[in-house]
Amino acid sequence: QVQLVESGGGLVQAGGSLRLSCAASGNIFSINVMGWYRQAPGKQREFVATITSGGSTNYAGSVKGRFTISRDNAKNTVYLQMNSLRPEDTAVYYCNAMGRTNRGPFGTQDFNAWGQGTQVTVSS
Repeated sequence: QVQLVESGGGLVQAGGSLRLSCAASGNIFSINVMGWYRQAPGKQREFVATITSGGSTNYAGSVKGRFTISRDNAKNTVYLQMNSLRPEDTAVYYCNAMGRTNRGPFGTQDFNAWGQGTQVTVSS
């Protein structure tokens, strides 16, 4: 199994910054894509940003230019630097990782794991 543990959420005023971290652990053989999603009250979970093992990034239009995703492959950790935060960024932020687990003599197996979520609240 693969576990994701997020940290770094909190309360910040509009225009402020926060940095989220997410560390993956378990029988990990490789992680192809790591990313962040968010869910605001009464809304569906939405895509925020992803990054591949090679460093290619993709952002939602609403955060492009304000948020930066990065990762440390050696630590199986992904980060989300959030600047110029707005009240509409308020949500629970979830980390996601997709890759392959190491099953020893049985080879490898795909996984798609989610973190427990961390609350980000931006006050106006």
